[in-house]
Amino acid sequence: MNINWYPGHMKKAKESIKKNLSLVDLVYEVIDARIPYSSRNPEIDNIIGDRPRLIILNKSGLADEKANLIWEEYFKSKGILAISVDSLNNKGIDDIISLSYKLTKDKRMVLEKKGIKNRPIRAMILGIPNVGKSTLINSLSKRKGAKVGNKPGVTKGNQWIKIKGDLELLDTPGILWPKFEDRYIGLNLAFTGAIKDELLDIETLSLELIEKLNSISISYIEKRYNIVTQAKTNYDIIMEIGRKRGCIVKGGEVDFEKASRIVIDEFRKGLLGRITLELPKDLR
Repeated sequence: MNINWYPGHMKKAKESIKKNLSLVDLVYEVIDARIPYSSRNPEIDNIIGDRPRLIILNKSGLADEKANLIWEEYFKSKGILAISVDSLNNKGIDDIISLSYKLTKDKRMVLEKKGIKNRPIRAMILGIPNVGKSTLINSLSKRKGAKVGNKPGVTKGNQWIKIKGDLELLDTPGILWPKFEDRYIGLNLAFTGAIKDELLDIETLSLELIEKLNSISISYIEKRYNIVTQAKTNYDIIMEIGRKRGCIVKGGEVDFEKASRIVIDEFRKGLLGRITLELPKDLR
């Protein structure tokens, strides 16, 4: 799947991030816990430089619990603090606050020596589309202050969000990079919904997803749909799922597209289980 998506607002967002970086004390880099490598924009490292950073493994409730810990340790080995968060269910939110104080301790001490006290901690929140930034902000602020949607690209412009106590967040639009040279990354982003489905071949994507899931464990598909996958092609598996779910059109044929969407949607909602699609050992 050759995915090339770089809307004009992405370029503007990148320029805005560079411009506003001087306004903040630290950066929250939000990534998808199911695909921690693929959901990291490689340009962010260069953009933020040595600014204090906290990596937030969001949607951790959809990812394998042991894999979450493995990724936390991986980032720690790279000198970056990382934390697993399930913002949809408000898990890990308080830890973000406490770690923010830890990461900005030196900065706050310098300000206090200059006579500047009780100045809010200012953080910029970054991440590619659909990693759950808006849901995370709403959990931090205890209110529905940020726009939330189940499609990438909901946040179109920067906005400051006041958090209780002395923390302020600068939200930014999700930014992707100009082109996905690595097919592996492109597929992972497509599986998790970071790329608009309108730009994708859903039927091909479902076949690729079946292949990926079965490479991790055949139990995900077999348990969810009560089928045997051994000795069957990915196409046959989708067809059988379609028949079991009543995806039948005139003439008794299986609606392959409808069946494909069922598999993709149920994976994204976590109905197939807590699944992590990549581990540090898989990095290329």
